[in-house]
Amino acid sequence: MNGHLATIRRLPPEEVRERAPDGLAALLVDAVAGGASVGFLAPLEAVEAAAWWSAAASTREVWAAYGPGDELLGAVTLVRDGKANGRHRGEIAKLVVHSAARGRGLGPRLLAAAEAHAAATGLTLLVLDTETGSPAERLYRAAGWTPAGTIPDFAADPGGTLRPTTLYYKRL
Repeated sequence: MNGHLATIRRLPPEEVRERAPDGLAALLVDAVAGGASVGFLAPLEAVEAAAWWSAAASTREVWAAYGPGDELLGAVTLVRDGKANGRHRGEIAKLVVHSAARGRGLGPRLLAAAEAHAAATGLTLLVLDTETGSPAERLYRAAGWTPAGTIPDFAADPGGTLRPTTLYYKRL
């Protein structure tokens, strides 16, 4: 499936909750099984992934990429800072592309959709963190993100090994 032919759209919270038990949960389970350090240890159970997406629906904005037949291929979330002194910034989190759809341009397209929305709605700064040395770092650097520093032993990878994390920012 060509990532450029996928449809990317923002999901309203009710649709995130609706799709949490099936497509969104499966997407997150696939990412963790593939070694992505997205906040969960392996093996991630579908019920835990669905619960995470259901809870995220009220605190995050979600974009999803769909292939033919409404097949969910990827997703990204944007978290807005709720503090009075941070309303100009947000965090990109949980950018995941299904293992069967990787390498086809979906990651950059999902990231660009979230960035464009953030800028259009008044955010001027985005941050994110990712496992140092992960394939995601190439994506973020190619998309114009600036590394701000690395923290050793910041998070456990899906297998439980502590790994460094690099923090990134992007001015919009």
